Amino acid sequence: MEESREASHAGSWYKGNPKELNRELEDFLDRVPATLDGAELPINNARVIIAPHAGYSYSGPCAAWAYKTLDLRSAKRVFVLGPSHTYYLRGCALTTFDKYETPFGDLVVDDATTSELRQTGLFADMPPRGEVDEHSLEMHMPYLWKRIEQTFGNTDHPRIIPILVGNLSEEEEKFWGQLFSKYLKDPESAWIISSDFCHWGPRFSYRPKFRDGVICDLDKNHGVLRATPDWSQAAEDPERPAIHEVIKALDQMAMDAVESGSHSEFSKVIRQTQNTVCGRHPIGVMLAALEVVAKEEELAEKNGKFSFVQYQRSNLVRKEGDSSVSYASAYAVV
Repeated sequence: MEESREASHAGSWYKGNPKELNRELEDFLDRVPATLDGAELPINNARVIIAPHAGYSYSGPCAAWAYKTLDLRSAKRVFVLGPSHTYYLRGCALTTFDKYETPFGDLVVDDATTSELRQTGLFADMPPRGEVDEHSLEMHMPYLWKRIEQTFGNTDHPRIIPILVGNLSEEEEKFWGQLFSKYLKDPESAWIISSDFCHWGPRFSYRPKFRDGVICDLDKNHGVLRATPDWSQAAEDPERPAIHEVIKALDQMAMDAVESGSHSEFSKVIRQTQNTVCGRHPIGVMLAALEVVAKEEELAEKNGKFSFVQYQRSNLVRKEGDSSVSYASAYAVV
């Protein structure tokens, strides 16, 4: 094992000064209501969240909604699952570091759980340089530290299990979901699923349009996707809606599929829309794991399913040359 993974994005993607960072995170968290639908935050047994991983000036306020719902009170370990942006990966990969540095201090890797997973022979190791460059895991560590501090003070802190989830087929997502379900059942484990949603614009090679009641131009080999009547009625101009409304419709399809609790439904929507959800594989793996747990543990009807609590975009796109990234926050009670 390496010693400590440096906080390589501190000072650029988020504030590197601990006092300034603390003020910023407290401000973001204070903007979130103290209750949601009559329930005090954190939501009791909300041990799984989906949260974005862009620079805090973009996604920090949205991420605060997920983190304020997260219930860490029984947690002894926190799994952080994110996509790989820095190198191509098939399957899943484990950290080789002992600690993750944050401006507040180091989060300690759960060596026992990481070693147990490594002994399956199914995981690769993240290359150290690729792991240091990767932001999908790091961007959650300061928020996690803050929520751990709020929950536990200076007493024993939960340890972390950072995992990159690479390119997977639908069947492979189910396989990994089955593997992780053992740990998901453990009430002392919490989970952070790292993902942004739609990446729209020329630099992302994703610019579907709306014409004659359908979302089209998904790519040269793909057909069209009929817009729902509800969405067409909600648009400012159903005949020629603003681009940001098309983006919202595409993201809503993905979020509805996630909330359905159906791994196959989410996979189908991603196939149909080709929505550039960068954490689609971590989300798919968690949906598959939640399905296993829901079946084996006979969870209450609403438990084991995500509820989205916030949706934002970096830019309300109206011009073809503009770009936008969407952010969404959700929690699941297990």
